Amino acid sequence: MNSPWHLYLMAFIYTIAGINHFRSPKLYKKIIPPYLPNPSLLNYLSGLAEIMLGISLFIPTLSHYAAWGIIVLLIAVFPTHFYMYQNPKAGMGLPKWFLLIRIPFQFVLMYWAYLYT
Repeated sequence: MNSPWHLYLMAFIYTIAGINHFRSPKLYKKIIPPYLPNPSLLNYLSGLAEIMLGISLFIPTLSHYAAWGIIVLLIAVFPTHFYMYQNPKAGMGLPKWFLLIRIPFQFVLMYWAYLYT
């Protein structure tokens, strides 16, 4: 069975997002809540996870596991969205309403990944 184009879209998005963690580490490090240790390491680990999961979505035998991994990753980075909403520096100048909408949007992304579990 051929995978739907939206699975490949999700794979592409996560792969590119993961690469961005290495291209613009300062951007990501400033959105990591200060109570979490070693922001540099967390940035690179989450970027690597996104790349690996994104690429794994392209591989039919791994896509099921990758989709579960994406759900776990989205849960793990959930505190970042609250931190961005509460901290103006972490919010990167984005409007408060946009930062607020991003929080429940994570559930939409989790559901999208769940479709491929």
